Amino acid sequence: MAQSIRIKRRMRRKKGLQRRIRGTPSRPRLSVFRSLKHIYAQVIDDFAGRTLASASTRDVSTSSKAGGNVDAAKAVGKTVAERAKQAGVSLVVFDRNGYRYHGRVKALADAAREGGLKF
Repeated sequence: MAQSIRIKRRMRRKKGLQRRIRGTPSRPRLSVFRSLKHIYAQVIDDFAGRTLASASTRDVSTSSKAGGNVDAAKAVGKTVAERAKQAGVSLVVFDRNGYRYHGRVKALADAAREGGLKF
């Protein structure tokens, strides 16, 4: 019961963010999804409706770390930044997807900044 309320609250926050955040071809959206075991990040062009780059703790390159901790989130942030650079993206809009900017989400964002992405 409590988990469904938590999910509903996050979806409400997510809707408010969706009104303000859109990924354009010149400045795509860096979207974060956080589960209990893993963390996922995608660079999305909303106008074209396609993903330009993605990374997660389930990838082979970041599987050496446990999926649900801050160190793994940092590794995903660096990986998604590298892959976005290869796709020719340096400016992004950060979409925290209704999650608080804290812990794993913040670690991923900081690592993406260190990897060369600008938000």
